[in-house]
Amino acid sequence: MAWNSSVVMQMGRFLLLVILFLPREMTSSVLTVNGKTENYILDTTPGSQVSLICAVQNHTREEELLWYREEGRVDLKSGNKINSSSVCVSSISENDNGISFTCRLGRDPSVSISVALNVIFPPLLSGNNFQTVEEGSNVKLVCSVKANPQAQMMWYKNSSLLDLEKSHHQIQQTSESFQLSITKVEKSDNGTYTCTAKSSLQTESLDFHLIVKALHEG
Repeated sequence: MAWNSSVVMQMGRFLLLVILFLPREMTSSVLTVNGKTENYILDTTPGSQVSLICAVQNHTREEELLWYREEGRVDLKSGNKINSSSVCVSSISENDNGISFTCRLGRDPSVSISVALNVIFPPLLSGNNFQTVEEGSNVKLVCSVKANPQAQMMWYKNSSLLDLEKSHHQIQQTSESFQLSITKVEKSDNGTYTCTAKSSLQTESLDFHLIVKALHEG
Protein backbone atom coordinates (compact mmCIF):
# COMPACT_ATOMS: atom_id res chain seq x y z
CA MET A 1 0.00 0.00 0.00
CA ALA A 2 1.42 3.38 -1.00
CA TRP A 3 1.66 6.19 1.59
CA ASN A 4 0.92 9.75 0.69
CA SER A 5 4.12 11.76 1.24
CA SER A 6 2.30 14.53 3.15
CA VAL A 7 0.85 11.96 5.59
CA VAL A 8 4.31 10.51 6.23
CA MET A 9 5.75 13.98 6.91
CA GLN A 10 2.94 14.82 9.35
CA MET A 11 3.45 11.57 11.25
CA GLY A 12 7.15 12.22 11.37
CA ARG A 13 6.65 15.64 12.91
CA PHE A 14 4.24 14.20 15.49
CA LEU A 15 6.65 11.46 16.54
CA LEU A 16 9.52 13.92 16.77
CA LEU A 17 7.57 16.11 19.19
CA VAL A 18 6.91 13.15 21.46
CA ILE A 19 10.59 12.22 21.51
CA LEU A 20 11.69 15.78 22.33
CA PHE A 21 9.22 16.63 25.09
CA LEU A 22 8.72 13.36 26.95
CA PRO A 23 12.26 13.10 28.40
CA ARG A 24 12.10 16.71 29.64
CA GLU A 25 8.95 16.01 31.65
CA MET A 26 10.46 12.87 33.09
CA THR A 27 13.61 14.62 34.31
CA SER A 28 12.03 17.81 35.78
CA SER A 29 13.05 18.38 39.41
CA VAL A 30 10.47 18.30 42.19
CA LEU A 31 10.93 19.60 45.74
CA THR A 32 9.58 17.98 48.89
CA VAL A 33 9.52 19.17 52.50
CA ASN A 34 9.32 16.46 55.14
CA GLY A 35 8.21 14.09 52.38
CA LYS A 36 5.32 16.26 51.16
CA THR A 37 5.17 17.46 47.55
CA GLU A 38 2.58 20.24 48.03
CA ASN A 39 2.43 23.40 50.13
CA TYR A 40 1.02 22.59 53.55
CA ILE A 41 0.21 23.91 57.03
CA LEU A 42 2.14 22.58 60.02
CA ASP A 43 0.41 22.60 63.42
CA THR A 44 2.65 23.43 66.37
CA THR A 45 2.58 25.06 69.82
CA PRO A 46 4.51 27.83 71.65
CA GLY A 47 7.90 26.73 72.98
CA SER A 48 8.20 23.81 70.59
CA GLN A 49 10.75 23.17 67.85
CA VAL A 50 10.21 21.96 64.28
CA SER A 51 12.63 20.73 61.62
CA LEU A 52 11.92 21.27 57.94
CA ILE A 53 13.87 19.10 55.49
CA CYS A 54 13.76 20.06 51.80
CA ALA A 55 14.93 17.53 49.20
CA VAL A 56 15.17 17.42 45.40
CA GLN A 57 13.48 14.57 43.54
CA ASN A 58 14.21 13.51 39.93
CA HIS A 59 17.41 15.54 39.76
CA THR A 60 20.12 14.70 37.21
CA ARG A 61 22.81 16.92 38.74
CA GLU A 62 23.64 18.58 42.02
CA GLU A 63 21.03 21.20 42.84
CA GLU A 64 21.48 24.16 45.17
CA LEU A 65 18.56 24.84 47.51
CA LEU A 66 17.56 28.17 49.06
CA TRP A 67 15.38 28.75 52.15
CA TYR A 68 13.26 31.83 52.86
CA ARG A 69 11.42 32.92 56.00
CA GLU A 70 8.61 35.04 54.55
CA GLU A 71 10.58 37.22 52.08
CA GLY A 72 13.91 37.06 53.95
CA ARG A 73 16.69 34.70 52.90
CA VAL A 74 17.78 32.16 55.53
CA ASP A 75 21.55 31.78 55.97
CA LEU A 76 22.63 28.18 55.39
CA LYS A 77 25.94 26.46 56.05
CA SER A 78 27.84 25.35 52.93
CA GLY A 79 27.15 21.67 53.61
CA ASN A 80 23.43 22.29 53.96
CA LYS A 81 22.55 23.46 50.45
CA ILE A 82 23.03 20.70 47.88
CA ASN A 83 20.16 18.30 47.00
CA SER A 84 18.95 18.28 50.62
CA SER A 85 18.68 21.19 53.06
CA SER A 86 17.13 21.61 56.49
CA VAL A 87 16.13 24.47 58.76
CA CYS A 88 15.29 24.23 62.45
CA VAL A 89 12.70 26.60 63.92
CA SER A 90 13.21 26.71 67.68
CA SER A 91 11.47 28.48 70.57
CA ILE A 92 8.30 28.97 68.56
CA SER A 93 6.05 31.74 69.92
CA GLU A 94 2.55 33.04 69.30
CA ASN A 95 4.09 35.68 67.02
CA ASP A 96 5.22 32.93 64.63
CA ASN A 97 1.63 32.01 63.79
CA GLY A 98 1.10 32.25 60.02
CA ILE A 99 4.81 32.58 59.23
CA SER A 100 5.77 30.70 56.06
CA PHE A 101 9.04 28.98 55.17
CA THR A 102 9.78 28.41 51.48
CA CYS A 103 12.37 26.15 49.87
CA ARG A 104 13.38 27.14 46.31
CA LEU A 105 15.51 25.58 43.60
CA GLY A 106 18.59 27.78 43.19
CA ARG A 107 18.70 27.69 39.38
CA ASP A 108 14.92 28.07 39.00
CA PRO A 109 13.16 29.96 41.84
CA SER A 110 9.77 29.14 40.30
CA VAL A 111 10.28 25.59 41.58
CA SER A 112 9.38 25.93 45.25
CA ILE A 113 7.39 24.52 48.15
CA SER A 114 6.14 26.34 51.26
CA VAL A 115 5.20 25.43 54.81
CA ALA A 116 3.07 27.77 56.97
CA LEU A 117 3.17 27.50 60.76
CA ASN A 118 -0.16 27.18 62.54
CA VAL A 119 0.75 27.99 66.14
CA ILE A 120 -2.08 26.85 68.41
CA PHE A 121 -2.42 28.71 71.74
CA PRO A 122 -5.10 29.78 74.27
CA PRO A 123 -6.33 33.40 74.49
CA LEU A 124 -3.85 36.05 75.63
CA LEU A 125 -5.44 39.25 76.95
CA SER A 126 -3.97 42.66 77.82
CA GLY A 127 -5.17 46.22 78.34
CA ASN A 128 -5.29 49.33 80.53
CA ASN A 129 -6.83 47.90 83.72
CA PHE A 130 -7.72 51.21 85.44
CA GLN A 131 -9.43 54.24 83.91
CA THR A 132 -10.84 57.31 85.61
CA VAL A 133 -13.26 59.56 83.71
CA GLU A 134 -15.69 62.39 84.42
CA GLU A 135 -19.44 62.15 84.04
CA GLY A 136 -20.62 63.09 80.57
CA SER A 137 -17.39 62.14 78.82
CA ASN A 138 -16.79 59.19 76.51
CA VAL A 139 -14.57 56.23 77.33
CA LYS A 140 -13.25 53.23 75.46
CA LEU A 141 -12.10 49.99 77.09
CA VAL A 142 -9.72 48.18 74.75
CA CYS A 143 -9.12 44.50 75.42
CA SER A 144 -6.23 43.33 73.24
CA VAL A 145 -6.57 39.65 72.36
CA LYS A 146 -4.50 37.03 70.60
CA ALA A 147 -5.81 33.49 70.19
CA ASN A 148 -5.57 30.55 67.82
CA PRO A 149 -8.13 29.17 67.28
CA GLN A 150 -10.17 32.37 67.40
CA ALA A 151 -11.98 33.03 70.66
CA GLN A 152 -15.57 34.02 71.34
CA MET A 153 -15.56 37.39 73.13
CA MET A 154 -17.96 38.76 75.78
CA TRP A 155 -18.14 41.76 78.13
CA TYR A 156 -19.34 41.47 81.73
CA LYS A 157 -20.03 44.19 84.32
CA ASN A 158 -19.64 43.37 88.01
CA SER A 159 -19.69 39.63 87.18
CA SER A 160 -22.95 39.80 85.16
CA LEU A 161 -23.27 39.75 81.38
CA LEU A 162 -23.27 43.38 80.26
CA ASP A 163 -26.72 44.62 79.27
CA LEU A 164 -25.97 46.66 76.16
CA GLU A 165 -27.89 49.89 75.63
CA LYS A 166 -27.82 50.82 71.96
CA SER A 167 -27.37 54.56 72.48
CA HIS A 168 -24.96 54.14 75.38
CA HIS A 169 -22.74 51.16 74.52
CA GLN A 170 -20.94 50.18 71.35
CA ILE A 171 -18.84 47.08 70.78
CA GLN A 172 -16.20 46.78 68.09
CA GLN A 173 -14.16 43.66 67.40
CA THR A 174 -11.08 43.26 65.21
CA SER A 175 -8.64 40.40 64.79
CA GLU A 176 -6.52 41.88 67.60
CA SER A 177 -8.91 43.64 69.98
CA PHE A 178 -12.37 43.65 71.58
CA GLN A 179 -13.48 47.19 72.43
CA LEU A 180 -16.29 48.58 74.54
CA SER A 181 -17.18 52.25 74.03
CA ILE A 182 -19.43 54.04 76.51
CA THR A 183 -20.98 57.33 75.40
CA LYS A 184 -21.73 60.10 77.94
CA VAL A 185 -20.61 58.19 80.98
CA GLU A 186 -22.90 58.22 84.03
CA LYS A 187 -22.24 57.48 87.69
CA SER A 188 -24.04 54.16 87.22
CA ASP A 189 -21.33 53.10 84.75
CA ASN A 190 -18.85 52.93 87.62
CA GLY A 191 -17.66 49.36 88.22
CA THR A 192 -15.55 46.44 87.05
CA TYR A 193 -15.83 45.39 83.41
CA THR A 194 -14.53 41.97 82.45
CA CYS A 195 -13.34 41.03 79.00
CA THR A 196 -13.77 37.27 78.52
CA ALA A 197 -12.33 35.17 75.71
CA LYS A 198 -13.49 31.60 75.25
CA SER A 199 -11.80 29.22 72.81
CA SER A 200 -11.81 25.45 72.35
CA LEU A 201 -8.62 25.37 74.44
CA GLN A 202 -9.67 27.40 77.48
CA THR A 203 -11.35 30.57 78.78
CA GLU A 204 -9.41 33.66 79.89
CA SER A 205 -10.63 36.90 81.49
CA LEU A 206 -9.23 40.37 82.17
CA ASP A 207 -10.76 43.00 84.49
CA PHE A 208 -11.05 46.70 83.64
CA HIS A 209 -11.87 49.01 86.56
CA LEU A 210 -13.80 52.12 85.54
CA ILE A 211 -14.02 54.96 88.06
CA VAL A 212 -16.55 57.69 87.22
CA LYS A 213 -16.06 61.04 88.96
CA ALA A 214 -18.67 63.75 89.29
CA LEU A 215 -18.17 66.63 86.89
CA HIS A 216 -15.41 68.96 88.16
CA GLU A 217 -14.82 66.66 91.13
CA GLY A 218 -11.37 67.18 92.61
